[in-house]
Amino acid sequence: MLNNTNPAIYPVRRGKHKIFIGMAPGVGKTYRMLEEGKALKQEGIDVIIGLLETHGRKETAEKAEGLEIIPRKEISRGGLTLTEMDTESILQRCLTTSRYASTSQLVLIDELAHTNVPGSLREKRYQDVEVILAAGIDVYSTMNVQHLESLNDLVARITGVVVRERVPDRILEEADEVVVVDVTPETLQERLLEGKIYAQPKIQQALDNFFQRRNLIALRELALREVADNIEEDAIASTPNGQFYNIHERVLVCISTYPNSLQLLRRGARLANYMNAPLYVVFVADPDRFLSKEETLHIHNCEKLCQEFAGTFIRVTNSNIAQAIAEVAEKYRITQIVIGESQRSRWQILIKGSLTQKLVRLLKNIDIHIIASDKQSSAKI
Repeated sequence: MLNNTNPAIYPVRRGKHKIFIGMAPGVGKTYRMLEEGKALKQEGIDVIIGLLETHGRKETAEKAEGLEIIPRKEISRGGLTLTEMDTESILQRCLTTSRYASTSQLVLIDELAHTNVPGSLREKRYQDVEVILAAGIDVYSTMNVQHLESLNDLVARITGVVVRERVPDRILEEADEVVVVDVTPETLQERLLEGKIYAQPKIQQALDNFFQRRNLIALRELALREVADNIEEDAIASTPNGQFYNIHERVLVCISTYPNSLQLLRRGARLANYMNAPLYVVFVADPDRFLSKEETLHIHNCEKLCQEFAGTFIRVTNSNIAQAIAEVAEKYRITQIVIGESQRSRWQILIKGSLTQKLVRLLKNIDIHIIASDKQSSAKI
């Protein structure tokens, strides 16, 4: 047996990891993985199946034909014989072959979130995948979005199901490529009714529980957003000088001690809700000025209202209000700013300039919404 704990046998290059993610079972993740794997084999890549779960789906089994499958390892447990992916045999097969051929190697592995049988060398399948990647072998794997660790509580609230098998967020973040395999909720329900996902006795139970349309809509949005978040983070990290257009909308409301701040906050909350965007509220305190009791209470009320809207309240101290707002906007990657109309007279604006004018000069690619204090008009720059 190959001693896979010896780092000396591993090449410097780490294998590349591509994850096919979907909103639920049956969207076609495994089929897509096999399809791409077979295409790469035709191009001369050494492709093998490390673990395949067809769940009795004929089309999936047929798609795997022509690809080498590594036999599963048998594990005796409580008088039963169970099977698991044989990671050591995969390593032995790939590393032995690589001595005689210079072609790239790819292992296809289903159900990344799977928990291995007690007594296995590693507790989770994603840990087996990490060992294979460390050996310089590329991996394609599959998972559903509900298995992502950070989404566990949210998925439980949406579906009423507590997902026991979970994958750390870092696995998705460290992946070289993440592909959403997407279908509409209606198409997925049709597949379920046609018996392409579960056997007949389980179909109605699935429709009444996890596969309800509202659940599928929410899970689909989670999957699409998760990948969009990863794309945005990668683009920001790889784009010089921060010249990058944000994918997600983010709304920032700029409040002050003026009475119209609550109105601005409500307007900003409506905008954030309409855009399905996170809400941020910023108050810039002048270090040379103390707030009165009334002003302090006013800001406190704004903070409470922000919390009611599930927003993030930010308090900064800076004598340059425009500069402070610009820094907050950059830090939180804001795309929409809501401010009130200037309280200065025309002469003051002419001499000192308005906050809006200063923000326009400081900010790029951010929409600024100016809300009139008389609630009669609003303009967008």
